[in-house]
Amino acid sequence: MIDPADLSVTLVDGYVDEPAHFGVPPYISTYPRFTAGAIVDAGVPESNVTYHTIDELREDRNKWADVADADLFIYLGGMTVPGKYVGGTPAEPDEVRELAWTAGGTSVMGGPIRFGVGDENAGAQEMQRQDLDYDFLAMGDVEAAAHDLISNELEGFENRYRDNDELDSWAAQGAFVVEQHPNHPDYLICELETSRGCAYRCSFCTEPMYGDPGFRDPESVVGEVGNLYDRGVRHFRLGRQADILAYGGDGEAPNPDALSELYGGIREVAPDLETLHLDNMNPITVVKWPEQAREGIRIIAEHNTPGDTAAFGLESADPLVQEKNQLNVTADECFRAIEIVNEEAGWRPGEDPADAPTLGDSGTSRGSNAGGEAANRLPKLLPGVNLLHGLKGERTETFEHNRQFLQRVYDAGLMVRRINIRQVMAFEGTEMADEGAAIAREHKKRFKQYKREIREEIDQPMLRRLAPVGTVLPDVHLEYHQDGRTFGRQLGTYPLLVGIPGERELKQTIDVAVVDHGYRSVTGVPYPLDPNDASMAELTAIPGIGDRTAGDIVINRPYDSPAAVPSPEIDFATFTGGYPTNEKPSAD
Repeated sequence: MIDPADLSVTLVDGYVDEPAHFGVPPYISTYPRFTAGAIVDAGVPESNVTYHTIDELREDRNKWADVADADLFIYLGGMTVPGKYVGGTPAEPDEVRELAWTAGGTSVMGGPIRFGVGDENAGAQEMQRQDLDYDFLAMGDVEAAAHDLISNELEGFENRYRDNDELDSWAAQGAFVVEQHPNHPDYLICELETSRGCAYRCSFCTEPMYGDPGFRDPESVVGEVGNLYDRGVRHFRLGRQADILAYGGDGEAPNPDALSELYGGIREVAPDLETLHLDNMNPITVVKWPEQAREGIRIIAEHNTPGDTAAFGLESADPLVQEKNQLNVTADECFRAIEIVNEEAGWRPGEDPADAPTLGDSGTSRGSNAGGEAANRLPKLLPGVNLLHGLKGERTETFEHNRQFLQRVYDAGLMVRRINIRQVMAFEGTEMADEGAAIAREHKKRFKQYKREIREEIDQPMLRRLAPVGTVLPDVHLEYHQDGRTFGRQLGTYPLLVGIPGERELKQTIDVAVVDHGYRSVTGVPYPLDPNDASMAELTAIPGIGDRTAGDIVINRPYDSPAAVPSPEIDFATFTGGYPTNEKPSAD
């Protein structure tokens, strides 16, 4: 007889990246939290549950003992969309297999890894289901498997999905595990699930394998946020859903009342939250129900924090590819959805929402503050555009269709927060499994050239429009050094990578003012910049200040006001803020 109170359980987070779920640091996905809650619900004390990330195990081999000595070892991971990551490195298949070999007790593997494994975490691959030498592979919900395995004295479980009552309980009970994450509490953003499954059936996507959308009640999500908030979490993302606008409805049409209850409730239980972002929004929802969608978007923009992104899954602007892959939105429909989000949420803190969208450099006038006069914060909510290559029907013309679509968006004076271009991963159970990655491999050379063209021709000017010189990015977390500069990011959905002159102490948080733009990153200087303390590298990074002017600034120190700084080509007050005061800018 096994007493759950005597069991030791170790969870290892190898990170997840799904179409509607993110868990690479600084994110923590729902999987470890729900699984920890299920384990506790099955009778295991919180004190007997150990949680590690794969990066922790790479950095400290002594922690592998927690895998070897546990009565029950659970691996959580799986990548069903490829990406590039800064805050952590997802586990590779060989590492996952080594964990199974190390485990001395019962071993279970679960999460999106159940959909398949490739040779590496990258696009243009066929993925195959493998158990990687684990005792059990959870083909349903890993949290349900963990609960039932403990209830069955570690002898087995039936693959199943958890129900909403179980989810309500496990989400609440599992909040404790965030305190064991190495990024807790300051540099950790919790992914929140409002629903899973999808009403549409695109050829490549794993999300429909969860079935039609099933929504959590607002009080369930709000209660989970409250528990996480009590555990020190201040950053949240409503990322685990196929379409945030459809929340609380029939799976397709918007339900503004449900959104109001959800967002208002989160703000009530987490009054001092620092990040509230989302991820997926289906553009077809915006154009099929424009008035309800506009109301829902306004509610989101009222409650969220700036720099938020609604990812639009256009996938391809080529009509042939759309037809062959059952894509649910046309290029024209997606364009209209981009317009609507810009009109309702493309305003910046301190501005009148009626002026949206307000643009920075290179913007055609769409609002009263356009043409470089935008407030010095990021817009509240903008679309992102997802483009996927290697789909059925892809041809040379596909690349030009996509390029022309993006150019149309830019020429219309609109903004998108980011353009995500990737190649397909073909999973068993999807229609793309028959095609595999053959098209992606065949077009890989053209893909790389086209991707570079988009970065140069669209991304960089769009970034100038989005974050003109002088835009302030509060709370940039400093992550690494490279080539004499320090790089960091804000917490949120698809945050901008920020390069700062000089090597500053890492794991600190500073406010930054934008001074220059790359393809997908910006250069910034500390904000407010003290002219009596700024380095030559920081001064010369500012447009209009060369070596000679920077030298004059240094030689003539000190200054009692920005107006006294010898910088004839710029208004130095743009970068000093309220100098000589040191008031922090508001995140809202």
